Amino acid sequence: MSLRIVFEPTKCQGYANCLIEAPELWDFDEDDNKAVLRLANPDDTLRTRAEASARCCPAQAIRVEVEA
Repeated sequence: MSLRIVFEPTKCQGYANCLIEAPELWDFDEDDNKAVLRLANPDDTLRTRAEASARCCPAQAIRVEVEA
């Protein structure tokens, strides 16, 4: 399976919930007060964390796409 994280930085409001849920995938730019996606195509072992980071985003700036 192929995993892809789609991040819309213009929607990000700087809550950093994604970073808390999946620090392997996210970083935070304190100058812009926005999340930074570190890994757009993680392997399947990070799927649960990727999905959690999308679920916990209040701004709905993250979605996870899974392809067979």
